[in-house]
Amino acid sequence: MKKTKKGRIGLYTVGHPHYWDQFEGLQDRLLEYASFIEKKMSQWGEIYNYGMVDTEKRAKAAGEWFNTKNVDLLFCYSATYAMSGSHIAIPQITGVPVIVLNLQPTARINYKETTTGEWLAHCGACSVPEISNAYQRCGIEFRAVNGLLGLDYTPEISKTDENTSNYPDAIAAWKEIEEWIKAATVKRNLQSAKMGFLGHTYPGMLDMYSDFTMITSETGMHVEVLEMCDLDRLFETIQEDEIKEKLEEIKKMFILSEDSTADPLAKKPTEKQLDWSARVAIAQDKLVDEFELDALTYYYRGAEGNKYEHLQSGFIVGNSLLTARGIPCAGEGDMKTALAMKIADTLELGGSFCEIVVTDFKDQTILLGHDGPFHIGIASQKPVLRGMGLYHGKWGTGVSVEAKVKKGPITTLGVTQTAGGSLKMIISEGMATDGPVMEIGNTMTPVKFDISPKKYMDRWFKSGPTHHFAMSIGHNKSQFKKIAKLLDIDYEII
Repeated sequence: MKKTKKGRIGLYTVGHPHYWDQFEGLQDRLLEYASFIEKKMSQWGEIYNYGMVDTEKRAKAAGEWFNTKNVDLLFCYSATYAMSGSHIAIPQITGVPVIVLNLQPTARINYKETTTGEWLAHCGACSVPEISNAYQRCGIEFRAVNGLLGLDYTPEISKTDENTSNYPDAIAAWKEIEEWIKAATVKRNLQSAKMGFLGHTYPGMLDMYSDFTMITSETGMHVEVLEMCDLDRLFETIQEDEIKEKLEEIKKMFILSEDSTADPLAKKPTEKQLDWSARVAIAQDKLVDEFELDALTYYYRGAEGNKYEHLQSGFIVGNSLLTARGIPCAGEGDMKTALAMKIADTLELGGSFCEIVVTDFKDQTILLGHDGPFHIGIASQKPVLRGMGLYHGKWGTGVSVEAKVKKGPITTLGVTQTAGGSLKMIISEGMATDGPVMEIGNTMTPVKFDISPKKYMDRWFKSGPTHHFAMSIGHNKSQFKKIAKLLDIDYEII
């Protein structure tokens, strides 16, 4: 429903000005390497390449230029030796974190034929310890990416083979660069995002309660407090042609179940239940559009039988549809997990709403899921809709989603609030299996971690988590750590 904004990345190359007249072609060669870096980075971000910075004066001009571009992250390409004082003004002026690129163009120099000028094109690592010392003493946040440049050709000026694109040290370095740029993309999207908070938090779930100001302070997200009357007002505007279209969308996205053979509460959805879910889903779409929401957390419990209570009974289908369209929705008023889902969705890694369902000590797996919503982008197959004669632990009846995340590597991302009042990410990698699950209208996926369920839960519960989290596909520990670093949020790996 909304286009993801790419992170805005500042790139500059550092070198020593006395070299340019002494060694013909060296500066142009280094700038050619920088152009390669810019082009490769542009797959993931919006790149602003200033060019060569080799004096204090140019550094100050570059810092001001990057400020006009409102960059989220800086990359300093250490192409050859450069005095730290000739470029330190850039991060000082911008106040933006810096990633220093130490990417050697060749895996091995041609020792017998290498000249001084040739060597200088490969000695970028020489100045990185100096940068490290100067930046640390000046309180500048930075990281270094070390490895090979990864060219897929050799420049004519070179005296050695520079085609290193398939070397592990190039692949690993570019994986780090990609993750940093994507972390900047997440940060930029959160800073301009609006989180809807509809209704209230599930009463009594102390871990769910969130400090709205803290969310804005640490992520930049605006929290839009919504009322059920906002949804009801939009519900009254629904047209018959919209209902027909939404029912078609539902039937296209979901498989309609038959009655469960095990659970008498889980039935084939009735036409009445589907019609109500479609109507509520239309109102939810209108709510997202009117308030320009990027994520939504919701829950409502009122007096039994009231109009708003009936409205909330149809939430799950519509919020699964919204989640599939890039507006992650977290139930029970769990804003922190909606944030985790938004991070995963921005990275196109899913982000499905989960908690512990049950542990299988025979298979050594933990089943993770919830009664909805679900992210279809990471489903093993089409999700199933089940009619629920009664929502377990909640008021009312309606339709729920039954689905499993595709088999393979997954990463859970939990966001909790510490006793000190700050956000904290809790990250763990595992493998989704194709083990058996229940047919009770819940999403659930068996997950095997590197340690036993008992040991995993020992460590997890000690970390002070919320009981919800987002499940993403792939092993994303390294990526989520970089996001935590850019947001200046604490994290723990389980």
